[in-house]
Amino acid sequence: MREKNIMVGKVLALLVLIAALVAGGIVWFDHLHLIDARTVLAPVYGFFGLEGRTQPRVGADEFVSLDAERLAVQLEALDMRGMELDAAEREIGFRMVQIERMAQELEERQRLLDDRENSLRALALDAENRVRNVEQNSRYLTGMPPANAVGIISEMEDQYIVDVFRMTEQIARAEGALSLVSVWLSMMEPARAAEIQRRMVSSPQGL
Repeated sequence: MREKNIMVGKVLALLVLIAALVAGGIVWFDHLHLIDARTVLAPVYGFFGLEGRTQPRVGADEFVSLDAERLAVQLEALDMRGMELDAAEREIGFRMVQIERMAQELEERQRLLDDRENSLRALALDAENRVRNVEQNSRYLTGMPPANAVGIISEMEDQYIVDVFRMTEQIARAEGALSLVSVWLSMMEPARAAEIQRRMVSSPQGL
């Protein structure tokens, strides 16, 4: 009888030991996320004062697992990444609009500068042509008899006469010759000659 009781005790001890090993293995595999035991054993965890894992109730045709949870986390991360990319894309679009606006402004400024440069070149060319024309007329008039030269000069505008007379004096000084301006003035109508002299004194030097 005594031996029978000992055998029963050993069997019970072995069963308890096996149960403990099984429980420990389940807990360890759950900790390693190899199985989801805390949800199923949530009441047992609560009995020992531990917090079990809870999952929403699902239908018979639904499947909830750790893979589904991981997939949900990955999808949420992808959504966040998508939002960040959308924000970055909007920022890039805004920057591109600013850059295009600045490029248009620079292009407009460059066009205005080019137009101004072309205008200045045209004015310089016109001035150069005018100086060349005035010099040529001055030399023509100087080579004519004074009476013929005065006849032509009288048909010119007052300012152009002033320019021709100044060029004539400038050429005479450069060549060491006698200027005919005083001769031409003496042969012109007195009132017209006086007006030309007044302009030569009061108007700025140069053509």
